Amino acid sequence: MKALVYQGVEHLTYEDVPDAAPDIGEQLIRVEAVGICGSDMHAYLGHDARRPAPLILGHEAAGTIVGGPRDGTRVTINPLVNCGVCPACEAGRENLCPSRQIISMPPREGAFAQYVAMPDANLVEVPDHVSFQQAALAEPLAVSWHAVRLGLEALHQGMARDALVIGGGAIGVAAALALAAAGVDDIVIIEPNDMRRAYLQSLGSFNVVEATDDTFSLVVDAVGYSATRAAASHHVQPGGVIVHVGLGEDAGGLDIRRMTLQEITFIGTYTYTAEDFRKTAQAIFDGRLGPLNWIQERALSEAADAFRDLRKGAVAAPKIILAPWV
Repeated sequence: MKALVYQGVEHLTYEDVPDAAPDIGEQLIRVEAVGICGSDMHAYLGHDARRPAPLILGHEAAGTIVGGPRDGTRVTINPLVNCGVCPACEAGRENLCPSRQIISMPPREGAFAQYVAMPDANLVEVPDHVSFQQAALAEPLAVSWHAVRLGLEALHQGMARDALVIGGGAIGVAAALALAAAGVDDIVIIEPNDMRRAYLQSLGSFNVVEATDDTFSLVVDAVGYSATRAAASHHVQPGGVIVHVGLGEDAGGLDIRRMTLQEITFIGTYTYTAEDFRKTAQAIFDGRLGPLNWIQERALSEAADAFRDLRKGAVAAPKIILAPWV
């Protein structure tokens, strides 16, 4: 099969690799659409030791089951594989399973390929009216669905349900959509990139600004750099909640003194639970997350150029979806 292989810092090759081979309890999936994630970019830039070269990246995927009794079934993939029996899994917090695996990290190759093998339990059937491109967004949308759920649950009674999202990439846009689906009406996205901000504003569905002086009950940092954590510390109201989902850099930015004196809650979030993923997928199917038209489509064979364009900040759309069979 053909696949995009990460060979080292800013070096990707499109080449023939051994066919994906499902294990017992797994299905072979013909990948029809797969998104480029921020974590793929971190690996591409050599910033993620969890993803050593050579490796097939990619974990935001949808496609069709090949072979067996479910042959031809359209599915979206929950890429997080867990043991199912540890205390975290039994508590429904599979994302904290100590033996968790995710495709695009060893020992599991990713979905920037024509085929990928996944456990049957990780597949959610996709109805015919939903495109593979929309279905592939279930993974990044689930990340934000999970983050927003935790943030709203932590808000104190009586606080206004307003929110600031820092970052207009896919996770930030997904957070805004999840907030809206949860009934939050006052949502602002900060996006400093002029091209992306104009693109999001043109869609007419988002309140996107370059900067704001306002404060908010809930602040979602969808970037995760020192500067965005500083912004989150500044913009959160006393008694409010910061939800940190970005993985830009490790340290710096939080105003710990203000957080302590103003009883600000800080929540770190990682991926999603299996229930969050299923609920996100259903919200896509029901149309509750909108038309999901903020994507750009490219062929997997041209993905090296896509990564270079993302590196240069030359992509207006929050998400690039790759097609392995074009």
